[in-house]
Amino acid sequence: MAPIGQIVRPTPGSEALARARQRAALIPDCLVEAKRIANTVIAGWHGRRKRGIGENFWQFRPYADGESLSRIDWRRSARDDHTYVREREWEAAHTIWLWPDMSPSMMFKSNYAPVSKESRALVLMLALAEILARSGERIGCPGVMDPVTARNAAERLAAALMHAPLTGGLPETGMIRGFSDVVLIGDFLDPADEVMAQLAPLARRGLRGHVVEIFDPAEETFPYAGRTEFADPETGDKLVSGRAESIQEAYRIAYKARRDNLGQALRHLGWTFTSHRTDHLASEALVAMHMYLSGMPARSAPGGLR
Repeated sequence: MAPIGQIVRPTPGSEALARARQRAALIPDCLVEAKRIANTVIAGWHGRRKRGIGENFWQFRPYADGESLSRIDWRRSARDDHTYVREREWEAAHTIWLWPDMSPSMMFKSNYAPVSKESRALVLMLALAEILARSGERIGCPGVMDPVTARNAAERLAAALMHAPLTGGLPETGMIRGFSDVVLIGDFLDPADEVMAQLAPLARRGLRGHVVEIFDPAEETFPYAGRTEFADPETGDKLVSGRAESIQEAYRIAYKARRDNLGQALRHLGWTFTSHRTDHLASEALVAMHMYLSGMPARSAPGGLR
């Protein structure tokens, strides 16, 4: 639940329309911010390029006895006393599915954060799309956009999101084939066992998964005191606490346990788990995802990544 007043809830009859307009207005600014952040880390992104059959030059290396003479690059070899082979790059495009949680709970923003959870999730997803597109990857969004290989994939994804239907919970994944990567970005506030009941079948299908938990600092620290009214953004249910500080410790323990259980269960599947606070730099989470998608272990950043 969120403190009442932090989320503006339209009247039931206009809620869907107001929500769609709010998201449509948010996405252009998110795209601009995503491109800015992507440019700060793009120099370290190397995609999935490796040696193999392709059209682009990869590297020169010394000729080895027994290799076909047709592989020798005579122009390069003429420069010194060694014989060199010209190797080419293997360019098998990989499909990466990006999904942002757009349920009402993602609209939460406390006074301790500069942006809402939804805004940060959209920025991270579009920044990833920008970097992946420059690396030649195929990018899709379940139920929103079919996979494409294009330099303007981030712009196309942003446009598709502006017209996407409002949905709650995890996306439909029947269209995703095995050996793809799936990046899920949301708050994952449901009990860990309920989340894993939906994700475990994806792992059994051979999908590589990366979960990014977005959370507001107030959700982790619970900085409330005195009489406080909380409202559930999903159902509208309310809870009034006469002395909010009296439940602070129990809340923090339960919140941490949920995160720890989720992270442990995901790692048991072979998936990665990144936890990101909205008052920290978006580039922290983007760098972590960069390393995970490149097959490298991500280093932790204090308070931002786990």
